[in-house]
Amino acid sequence: MILEHALLPVTPGREAEFERAFAEARTLIAAMPGFRGLRLSRSIETPNEYLLLVEWTSVEAHDPGFRGSPEYRRWRELLHHFYEPFPVVEHFAQVCVVADPLPN
Repeated sequence: MILEHALLPVTPGREAEFERAFAEARTLIAAMPGFRGLRLSRSIETPNEYLLLVEWTSVEAHDPGFRGSPEYRRWRELLHHFYEPFPVVEHFAQVCVVADPLPN
């Protein structure tokens, strides 16, 4: 599994509009081959900043897979005009997961 990580700096004052657009955009990415799940979280300290985490089966499922698709063109139309500056996207390979607290 590969984890895509992007900090999304949304133009201040456009957060509600961004969240509505994301509700539509998430259906596009969820239908892509290799998509495993996503999480969008909003910063408490910086309310116009969001953290997007997307799980893919491989980097290739994301790029060129999703990014080379017609669905990605629609994703761009829905979301990219909200960002200032444009986010940096990185991919991570899992090293360790702790789901429950470790026993004492």
